[in-house]
Amino acid sequence: MNDLLVMKFGGTSVGSAGRMQAVGRITLEQKKNRPVLIVVSAMSKITDLLLDSMRRAEAGDRTGLEANLRLLRERHVQACEELLPPSYRASVLRTIHSLIGEFERITNGMLILNERPPRSVDEAVAIGERLSALLVANHLEAEGARAIAVNAAEIVVTDAVFGNASPLLEPTREKARKHLLPRLRTGVIPVVTGFNGAAADGRPTTLGRGGSDFSASILAAALDASELWIWTDVDGIMTADPRLVPDAAVLSEVTYAEAAELAYNGAKVLHPRTLAPLTAKRIPIWSKNSFDPSNPGTKIVPHAHASSGGRAVTSLARVTLISIEPASALLSGTHLMAKALDALARVDVEVLVLSSSSYQQNFCFLVRSEEQAKAIENLETALALELAHGYMKPLEVDENVGLLAVVGEGMRGTPGLAGRIFTAISRENVNIIAIAQGSSELTIAIVVRRDGLEKAVRAVHEECKMARAAGA
Repeated sequence: MNDLLVMKFGGTSVGSAGRMQAVGRITLEQKKNRPVLIVVSAMSKITDLLLDSMRRAEAGDRTGLEANLRLLRERHVQACEELLPPSYRASVLRTIHSLIGEFERITNGMLILNERPPRSVDEAVAIGERLSALLVANHLEAEGARAIAVNAAEIVVTDAVFGNASPLLEPTREKARKHLLPRLRTGVIPVVTGFNGAAADGRPTTLGRGGSDFSASILAAALDASELWIWTDVDGIMTADPRLVPDAAVLSEVTYAEAAELAYNGAKVLHPRTLAPLTAKRIPIWSKNSFDPSNPGTKIVPHAHASSGGRAVTSLARVTLISIEPASALLSGTHLMAKALDALARVDVEVLVLSSSSYQQNFCFLVRSEEQAKAIENLETALALELAHGYMKPLEVDENVGLLAVVGEGMRGTPGLAGRIFTAISRENVNIIAIAQGSSELTIAIVVRRDGLEKAVRAVHEECKMARAAGA
């Protein structure tokens, strides 16, 4: 289809009746000029509420579960009554109660079993997106457009890794073109749930937290869209977190590679996997602010003119550094590293930084704090023989660390840049614990003490003159 625009609206962008009205205005304005498909997240905080409800059900906390269910109903009933004219409300309210009834049925099962089966969690947590898609689609209809709420479980085909599924692109493309293209050609606006899909056998799955971005990029690629716009509550991709760096600036343009690195290392604008489906088709992405649609935002493109030096610095505070060291030089560090990385891969623990020495063959890697427990458990299991016989020293675990990453395609081949960055950090009396830089020279990842992380971010931002370069 020519000139299709796919737009994704995050949780804050659909967080109330007022915000859904803003979504409607943006959508109808773009619909004047071309076909539009939109992907929506659950209302802000609803996914957390659903997950908390399931935890309470597993723990046998019926009182807490019932309180959460009341809040879930109240939030969506209020949005319905504020958003829709009376002629639409009765039908939509029935569907809201039906969807929440589905969620209640699943959580009651968890309450009885005192467990949360992953498949049931995926089915239940997608109720949030189904509720917001219902409200937004009916609002568009009430405003005179033709729109329909679409459950992505009917379109996005995934593997069966519950909680963090990966899309199967070819069957997804077939379903998307079969079910969505006819509607788009007749002027209908599909309002698709983000974050969820279904395995080939129909079992509900989800794409992991933040997966609504990923959903939108999957559909944009499947339908050969001309652009993907991701609407959030910030003006675009910034040179740093403005809460840490007051003079952080919006970047007018970044490359796919830069955006992916920033997302991977903690930038909140995009889900890390968002870019993968779009790269081969070279579909541009815009990151925009639904609270200020007049702001141009950041354009993400395959290639851009690269200024010298780093373009942005991002950080992660909730990380853990795990160090492994052989007790004897007779034990191969390479063999040990291979076993350790295999153990982490088996439980899908993401390694953010890997650094090693040569002679002693010790190495360390950084993982997210929420993955620390399973990382350590599986490392100790995989390396039980080496630990039991004293071939290696006990694991060293350091939770008092933070990660900052300097990103920019222009860093490639720029002499002296790394030295300037390290010097800027040392001037703030912040100790550097570990460093990693890939052969692409796109990112320099630096592990520091957590209490020095914010100072280090500000120092690097100033040293690289990122705000000034962004506005150039």
